[in-house]
Amino acid sequence: MTSSECEKNKKKNKLLMWLKNPTKADVINIAWPVLVELLLGSLFGMIDMMMLGRISDNSLAAASVAAVGMTNQPLFIGISLVQALNVGGTAMVARYLGSDQKDKIETTLKHVMLLSLLMLAIPLSILGIIFTDSILNFMGAEADALQAGRGYFKVVMVGFVFQSLNMSMSAALRGIGETKTPMKINLKANFLNVIGNALLIYGLLGFPKLGVTGAGISTALSNIIASVLLFSYVIKGKSIVKLNIKKRFKFDKDIIYNLVKIGLPASLEQMALRIGVLMFVKIVAGLGTVVYASHQIALNILSLSFQPGQAFGIAASSLVGRSLGAHELSKAENYAKETRRIGSMISTFMAIMFFFFGPQLVGLYSKDPEIIKNSSLALKIIALVQPFQSSQLILAGGLRGAGDTFWPLVGTFFGVLLVRVSLAHVFVKILGYGLAGAWIAVFVDQFVRWLFVYARFRTGHWKYTKLR
Repeated sequence: MTSSECEKNKKKNKLLMWLKNPTKADVINIAWPVLVELLLGSLFGMIDMMMLGRISDNSLAAASVAAVGMTNQPLFIGISLVQALNVGGTAMVARYLGSDQKDKIETTLKHVMLLSLLMLAIPLSILGIIFTDSILNFMGAEADALQAGRGYFKVVMVGFVFQSLNMSMSAALRGIGETKTPMKINLKANFLNVIGNALLIYGLLGFPKLGVTGAGISTALSNIIASVLLFSYVIKGKSIVKLNIKKRFKFDKDIIYNLVKIGLPASLEQMALRIGVLMFVKIVAGLGTVVYASHQIALNILSLSFQPGQAFGIAASSLVGRSLGAHELSKAENYAKETRRIGSMISTFMAIMFFFFGPQLVGLYSKDPEIIKNSSLALKIIALVQPFQSSQLILAGGLRGAGDTFWPLVGTFFGVLLVRVSLAHVFVKILGYGLAGAWIAVFVDQFVRWLFVYARFRTGHWKYTKLR
């Protein structure tokens, strides 16, 4: 055997030993389906934006991209509130699995689904449809973006009701570490969404040419399809997470207590985040439709970079919650550290891609040289954000899995509401740094949030959070 072959065998054996480590294997087994689902979901979202950006009329294309960005921000408030409730669901399901209280998993899922529908999804959807113009005007939409976004917003708010059901069922399945089923179902729905977008945006194969409204219709339909597929899966009873719709439901005060204890700080965190982002978006929107379209493209690409942190954060939530339920405290800490280590490696690779290949990535969305210039500069700053963003997302996922949601709230409050909004106002409005100034504010915000979450994780107090 030659020396080069020996070297190859050594590297192969090292990789196999690394993968055989039980902690790493558990992390990767749960995280990879979530990562694939989120990455491909983001890629499908990027394709949607590319389709709108390539509408033949350049001014209509810019207005459509800007309109989607402005309508997505208030929609994300609703999504974030549902996600906050689901944080409690994931943590509780993981704890009940670890402590072998599997009988409580079904009733937890029912509570989460009903509360998210009755308290959040349906009321917010109705308000969004009634006050569409007021919401878009508040977001700073100019006349062209308002005209383009009105129909889109109304349609996606209908789809939001089904999206909330989809999210609740996926969260429960992830709590037990079953991440492949949500991945397969959501990828099918996203693939159909892309096909629907092509048909309805451009009017292909005899379908009506509906532009940005067609994109909204396709998105709503894909949410309905995903909900139906997930619901049919859990009522079949093949998983630990199951629903028996014939079984009488009654509210359980202990489950409500746990959901409030975990979900309330998470909800307040998401509210602080979304209010801060809304204020931030209004500052950027004041720079005009073309600059805002550049900003939206940068955000769309940034959403891709969130995915490793979110995927490994979900893995951390499930594994930490399960370990604490089984009273294995050191194992919970090891899982959190390992998820952070692997997720950060992936995020670093993405940062390099954003820094060196920004113009090529932005060129997939738009041919406008001004948009390419602005968005590429934002991507260089985004690359610097990556290490702090990834670490913060993953460690916060571990804290949430433990049911310790207060300190992520504090970090978000200071980072987004105080630091990001204040600095964006100074850099954009006072110093005139434009889009670059806005993204520098994002960088400082992520660093501040990382400091709070990392400091809390180091104390180890999160390992002793009690649930009923």
